[in-house]
Amino acid sequence: MCAAKNTEANGITYEECHWITEIAASALMIRNFIMNHSMRLAMFNEFSKLKLLAVAETRFVSVIVMLKRFKLIKQQLKMMVISEQWSCYRDDDVTKAINVKEKLLDDSWWDLIDYILDFTEPIYEMLRATDTDKHCLHLVYDMWDNMISKVKKAIYKHEKKNDYEGSSF
Repeated sequence: MCAAKNTEANGITYEECHWITEIAASALMIRNFIMNHSMRLAMFNEFSKLKLLAVAETRFVSVIVMLKRFKLIKQQLKMMVISEQWSCYRDDDVTKAINVKEKLLDDSWWDLIDYILDFTEPIYEMLRATDTDKHCLHLVYDMWDNMISKVKKAIYKHEKKNDYEGSSF
């Protein structure tokens, strides 16, 4: 759902959407860095009661699930990387640790996560509503229209545009 693939047939779409893949990749790198280093994971566990999720990439909207969890633990992640423990610990990749710290303290990175979650939430809601054993085919057209409207609203709000203006996204 959130992985732009660069193929000849969708070059324009890729240009518009590849940033989503970059944000997802950096979040995955941060999660893996913390989860794969026992001392960093211990630090994280001191700051957060919630755990970092190891969501399989084959799971339904795994990137969205991971970004939602990041948003829930945003303050704890920030507190962890500004702590003295984070700066003093030097037994693993220091360059990666600095990169993780810079990303987690970058407000524009968090704004992009919020934007991704804002415009994908209506899509996620619709897919969840139709992923059921109940009969809902008769509702799909209405849900689709509502979903498109909500997605446009989130995009136009982010781009600071009016409804009647176009968006390349």
